[in-house]
Amino acid sequence: MVVSLVIVLVLIVLNGFFAMSELAIVSAKRPRLEIMAKAGNGGAARALRLAEDPTGFLSTVQIGITLIGIFAGAYSGATLSAPIAEALRGVPALAKIANPLAFGIVVVATTYVSLIIGELVPKRLALRNAEGLAATVSGPMAVLATIGKPVVWFLRISTEAVLGLLRARGEAPSAVTEEEVKAMIAEGTDAGVFHAAERELLEGVIRFADRPVKGVMVPRHAISWLDVNDPMDTILLEVLSSGHSRFPLCDGEVDEVLGYLHVKDILQLTVSGGTDLRAAAREPLYVGETIQALRMIELFRSSGTHIAIVVDEYGSLEGLVTPTDILTAIAGDLPDHDESDEDGAVQREDGSWLLDGSLPIDQVARHLEVEDMSSNDFVTLAGMIIEELGHIPIPGESVTLHGWRFEVIDLDGRRIDKVLARRP
Repeated sequence: MVVSLVIVLVLIVLNGFFAMSELAIVSAKRPRLEIMAKAGNGGAARALRLAEDPTGFLSTVQIGITLIGIFAGAYSGATLSAPIAEALRGVPALAKIANPLAFGIVVVATTYVSLIIGELVPKRLALRNAEGLAATVSGPMAVLATIGKPVVWFLRISTEAVLGLLRARGEAPSAVTEEEVKAMIAEGTDAGVFHAAERELLEGVIRFADRPVKGVMVPRHAISWLDVNDPMDTILLEVLSSGHSRFPLCDGEVDEVLGYLHVKDILQLTVSGGTDLRAAAREPLYVGETIQALRMIELFRSSGTHIAIVVDEYGSLEGLVTPTDILTAIAGDLPDHDESDEDGAVQREDGSWLLDGSLPIDQVARHLEVEDMSSNDFVTLAGMIIEELGHIPIPGESVTLHGWRFEVIDLDGRRIDKVLARRP
């Protein structure tokens, strides 16, 4: 009986090895395994290869677990129930039911030990150190997968046939979604892997990647530009009052862009007594309004230019964008010492929000805790309101969207300046 107990225990431990190996390789994070493999860990490289062929690997594991389970159950029932039944017959009250009772005791005991030693403990160990265990067990599992290839091939064909009957052929999509990445970032922040500021920055990068350039540009009406026809005194006053370092140089109107000037170009002209702004102007980048904002980083790097003029399909100026606008879109507003630190959104005591009409729609969604407000038809809060109303609103008009009522509070000409958002 002792030998039988040892054999059953060995089978259960072997079952645990298969269960641990399966969960370790399946749950191991691929980036960590790749880092380990690049560092020369052969086990990590084997684990990656096993994970790339889940059907073959899982079939091997399932064959092992199934065979061990069947053999352990049959062997324990055949070898352990007889001695236990013999002992139970010594109790007069149990003599008549000794055989079924002994069999039941063996089944319950074997099941309990199998659950603890063959399933729960190995899987807990696998979750605690998935990558390390995956690298360790990948060698034996690779050997078993090679030996079991003929059986695995037959099982693969059988599985595909059944999936065909269920009209579920083909590989399941494995691409990581944006929502999953955000969830992992949130989980990492809760676990202390990321600081809250790092989380904000990472989420800012994700939001930025989805924006077209018109979502980060300075719009036409807000551009500070210099007129080549103005006297130098007027130019200097405009430069000092604006606080910017680069300016489009135009000829009479903002659409007639001659180039752009840096403050130091203007200062050099002033010191030398020169007045030819045209000669000092530098050539800007010209980009279409539909280009992705992420592409602008590459363009700024490759061109060495720090200002880009955004034009529509007819060549009319729509706005301009600088590296500072890119940084602001990712990290949030970086106010000067004389500017307010508000980012265009102020929460009031009653829970409502006072929002700038020019606030990007993804920032509006973040402040109002709405999952998704994005659209291909607009990039700002004002654009969303105009899209919904179908006309330029007047103060007091409102729309109700995404569980919020947006009321236009103030206009700056035809531009929506302030919007009050409150629950309806």
